[in-house]
Amino acid sequence: MFDFLRLLSFGPDGWGDEIARGALLTIELALVTLPVGIAIGLGVALAKDSKSAAVKMLANAYTTVFRGLPELLTLFIVYYGGQMLLTRLAGLFVEGASVEVNQFVAGVVALGLVLGAFSSEVLYAAIRAVPRGQKEAAAALGLSKMRVFRLVTFPQLWRVALPGLSNNWMVLLKDTSLVSVIAISDLMRQTAIAVGVTKQPFFFYLIACLIYLVFSAISSAVFSRLEARASRGFRRVGGH
Repeated sequence: MFDFLRLLSFGPDGWGDEIARGALLTIELALVTLPVGIAIGLGVALAKDSKSAAVKMLANAYTTVFRGLPELLTLFIVYYGGQMLLTRLAGLFVEGASVEVNQFVAGVVALGLVLGAFSSEVLYAAIRAVPRGQKEAAAALGLSKMRVFRLVTFPQLWRVALPGLSNNWMVLLKDTSLVSVIAISDLMRQTAIAVGVTKQPFFFYLIACLIYLVFSAISSAVFSRLEARASRGFRRVGGH
């Protein structure tokens, strides 16, 4: 027991500080990716609700691609493909130029694209759930499309979309473990390094499991509060 506690101690003799830094980087990556993915998803959802057939087709193509590709493959394409593309573009201006993509940024972009694809489905369904008559009435009062969306559509779609977005957040939290393959020192990478050095796979992977479960429990509590706050003034169908 004391040997295991020593393995988790902070300082040169333990792995507590490395595991803590990895856990912090994991949650930072997820928190930075969340608004990126939601913004992409909202844009794609609005495109799907557009009257333009071409815009709808592009939005549907985007969701089909990034919902169909494995997240790990998307990460590789963004990291290595983005590096090659930027190097070639830089080579047009500076001969022999080489561009190295930041791993954290690549992780945010790749996970954001995937989150955006899944969130767009949730947000599109939420947009369609808002009664069209309300939007037409607001437009009849002289409100611009932007004000109709901000004052009428968004507050209602936010309430409807929250449960689905909370599920997407949970998936995102787990998908952050994939970034360890491009040498980001997240929780999984630090855990793997600790396992390699100490030869204690069960102990350290169990600790990683517990940390992810703590993140999930906190996330569930936060989203429950947000859903309760967003639903104030609305009575559930069949409720009392």
